[in-house]
Amino acid sequence: MAMKHFRPYTPSRRNMTVSTFEEITKKTPEKSLLAKKKEKAGRNSYGRITVRHQGGGNRQKYRIIDFKRKKEDMVATVIGIEYDPNRSANIALIEYEDGEKAYILAPVGLTDGDKVVSGASADIKPGNCMLIENIPVGTLIHNIELNPGQGGKMVRAAGQSAQLMAKEGKYAHVRLPSGEMRLVMTKCKATIGTIGNTDHENVKLGKAGRTRHMGIRPTVRGSVMNPVDHPHGGGEGRAPVGHSGPLTPWGKPALGYKTRKKNKASNKFIVKRRK
Repeated sequence: MAMKHFRPYTPSRRNMTVSTFEEITKKTPEKSLLAKKKEKAGRNSYGRITVRHQGGGNRQKYRIIDFKRKKEDMVATVIGIEYDPNRSANIALIEYEDGEKAYILAPVGLTDGDKVVSGASADIKPGNCMLIENIPVGTLIHNIELNPGQGGKMVRAAGQSAQLMAKEGKYAHVRLPSGEMRLVMTKCKATIGTIGNTDHENVKLGKAGRTRHMGIRPTVRGSVMNPVDHPHGGGEGRAPVGHSGPLTPWGKPALGYKTRKKNKASNKFIVKRRK
């Protein structure tokens, strides 16, 4: 998908880029697959802010995505490719032979009129879903389950894909986009191909207003606060941080601090870390 640039008739337009949305073929969403999305603005049930910098933004409705692909060996036709405000990837509206409609993540190369199917008899082509044990080694995959029947959990962002590296017993070696090598059960499902909207990472917002439309409120630097409000605050003029490294507002290290639990149950499935 190409990017649209603008003449710099304002300072914000100089660095602003917008996707041309060439992949989009359907403008209006399917009403039967929409759900309400309540705005919380970073508040908990008491109305107190628990997540900072959230609020406002355009009104959105959630698109119900079929991550499980349970209708096996039933061919579905792609009706259109749509924009989804809830994720970076585009989504494809498909209609099964029995008339039921569903949304799936749109991979690269999937267009209107294409046929997709889930099951062991499916071909190795973008949009088809099957068990990892039926996928050839070396294939690029996405929307990977962590547990059989749970629905896809990994590799769901725009332009991302994992690679099936090997199969050994009941586990397969999958290389994730981060570089991490992970064991996944061969009875888990995955979808063939790379997720579309590959130029999403090249979009430059260019101005503060676009982040407000996305529901992101302004972020104030800690160094311009008072010491009572932030560990970086205080001092005369532009003072340094005053610590061995940057800290969060609550005094925790902000860079290089490992947050993953050392005894996490899924550690045994990680063959090689991303770093």
